[in-house]
Amino acid sequence: MGKATRPDRPGDRARLRDHLLKTRIAGDVATPREGNLANYRKMVNKDPGYQFGLTLRDWTFAETLEMMARLCGVGADPRHTRGPDTIDVDLTLDALDAMGERIGLAARRGETVILATGHPDTLMGVYRAVEDALRAAGCAVLTPAAGWSYRAGTPFGPQHREIVYTSGVAALAADGTLRHTHDPHPMRAVLRELRDAATGRWPGLVIADHGWAGAAGEAGIDTVGFADSNDPALFAGQAEGKIAVTVPLDDGVHPGHYRPLTAYLLDRAGLGG
Repeated sequence: MGKATRPDRPGDRARLRDHLLKTRIAGDVATPREGNLANYRKMVNKDPGYQFGLTLRDWTFAETLEMMARLCGVGADPRHTRGPDTIDVDLTLDALDAMGERIGLAARRGETVILATGHPDTLMGVYRAVEDALRAAGCAVLTPAAGWSYRAGTPFGPQHREIVYTSGVAALAADGTLRHTHDPHPMRAVLRELRDAATGRWPGLVIADHGWAGAAGEAGIDTVGFADSNDPALFAGQAEGKIAVTVPLDDGVHPGHYRPLTAYLLDRAGLGG
């Protein structure tokens, strides 16, 4: 079983805060304001690519901007329409604390877990480290629907995609390469296989992002995830009570920059070294 969650260590938080700002995982991020606002409008207009598998209430643009300022830390002024935008580093840290506490609870309970990412190029290392720590704590990590495939909509037209696992972390692949996705259909396939299986195994926790997280939250599973400032759906899902924790961060920086964040997350879960 996992160790008890460690007490607050202000020095660790301060060091990670400096690192997040330096690497622009939070603070003055590279995600442009005009892209953020365009994606908020897509969510408001029920664009399927920006719902992430969640059935969300009708949000206005003003409500969405206010929510994103409150939960993510983007600029709240609607007159700010171009240039850089921000993620509040303290909101990132608070959400990492909450995610770590939930992961630690899963470890102590020996819960069954699913991990999945739509950003395998940058975030896979985070998920793999969490997977290893949870397995060591006695959690079962499920890997259903491996090889399930479909024709996914892409900017270049429908293309073949299939679910693959890197150890116990699900992602989409094509031609042997892991691919970015917002699509909820793969997680729906994962959950459908679990429902149809005779084992009766069902995840107590999903750790994911993009449509993998949204579809799990929509299915009523306790879900924690990561989201960038241009991906409002998971934050809206948290506001509506369908997502337990959404950690705001830039999900497109160099993979190595996430290592201190991962160490902090595992320490908050009581699973660090």
